[in-house]
Amino acid sequence: MTHQRQRGGAIRTLLWLLLAAAAAFGAVLYFAPQHLPAPVHELVFGKPLDPRDDPASPDYAPAVYRWTDASGVVHLSDSPPEGRPYETVRVRHDTNIVPSPGSGSDR
Repeated sequence: MTHQRQRGGAIRTLLWLLLAAAAAFGAVLYFAPQHLPAPVHELVFGKPLDPRDDPASPDYAPAVYRWTDASGVVHLSDSPPEGRPYETVRVRHDTNIVPSPGSGSDR
């Protein structure tokens, strides 16, 4: 009878470990999907991981969301607006987006 209790305890421990591993994998999927390997990300989410979203990638280009409100004012944000159309703009870290002084046509 003692042998059966030990075996039952081992099975219970194995089930708890499997449950903990599944919970950890689910947490990574929910909180940090960008840290999954690219093939796993594509398998789980059905789309490839965009290297432009990875700060460690040489192709890093964070998304900026541009939209116009009801008053015609253009807004830029790091998160998309809810309930309105927007444009996703990618800005490379090594590109100057601010015009140089004197480069305008208003001379």
